[in-house]
Amino acid sequence: MKNPAQGTWALILAGGDGMRLRPLTRQIAGDERPKQFCPLLDGETLLDRTRRRVDLLVRPDRQVVVVSQPHEQYYRELAGDLAPGRLAVQPSNRGTAAGMLCGLVRIASLAGAVPVAVFPCDHYISDDRAFGRSVEHALGLVHARRDLVVVLGIEPTHAETQYGWIEPGGECARASDGAVAFAVRRFWEKPARAQAQMLLRSGALWNSFVMVGWVDAFVALVAEALPGLVAAFAPVWRAGTSTHETTVLRQIYHRIPAVGFSDAVLARVPDRLAALRATGFTWTDLGDPQRTLAYLDLPLGAA
Repeated sequence: MKNPAQGTWALILAGGDGMRLRPLTRQIAGDERPKQFCPLLDGETLLDRTRRRVDLLVRPDRQVVVVSQPHEQYYRELAGDLAPGRLAVQPSNRGTAAGMLCGLVRIASLAGAVPVAVFPCDHYISDDRAFGRSVEHALGLVHARRDLVVVLGIEPTHAETQYGWIEPGGECARASDGAVAFAVRRFWEKPARAQAQMLLRSGALWNSFVMVGWVDAFVALVAEALPGLVAAFAPVWRAGTSTHETTVLRQIYHRIPAVGFSDAVLARVPDRLAALRATGFTWTDLGDPQRTLAYLDLPLGAA
């Protein structure tokens, strides 16, 4: 397969509230905007940096960005920058599980059953092209095993307790380019210090939350872990991108709980997942103020 990214759609998650980083983003932007809309990286917002990175892999008209309506003043210009239907607006933030389904429904309505690469927009990545090669390897793997969702695992440098960890098993898939996926024995979400040290010694990986899979594989994954959430979204699948969709989403979001995708889905159904060791770049999650300040090379008292 010369170009596994051909035909792929991108789902960019930008609907979070960014509360942990709010003390820092408030000082930088002077308002209450979430971190994804804050110019943290050389004057560029985290969302803009993510979109630029994704452009290396996926055509702009095949990118769907999930946002939350309360943040409208910060994403208003984005609506005119994206192709029609590519901005999926949640009535409110109900966690990453709902955000994933909201975006998957939109992609399915626009393109049908296609491969999707999921990108959070709060990451620092040192080499976008090396990162892109890892995503392409993951796409090759899901073409070889359409039932799998492949998660990019990062080689850890220390026993981090604020990240999720992936405990890999044996080889479960191999792509035509030679990329190897490993079964997932278990996901560990924000382990205690002693557990993180054990995971570091055992060769476990950090969970980057960058995932690749076909639309139906993602939906099957969520349905096994959270069947009620998938059932709640059934009316949206029927509404598609019609004007009726906004009303339907408002009714759904009024009654669903806030649920995280890592702890409520990934940790519950590891047998549907595979892990790819991503190499060639430095990665960090810019969710913690002190960690973010360190990568921005700012004094620790700035937050």
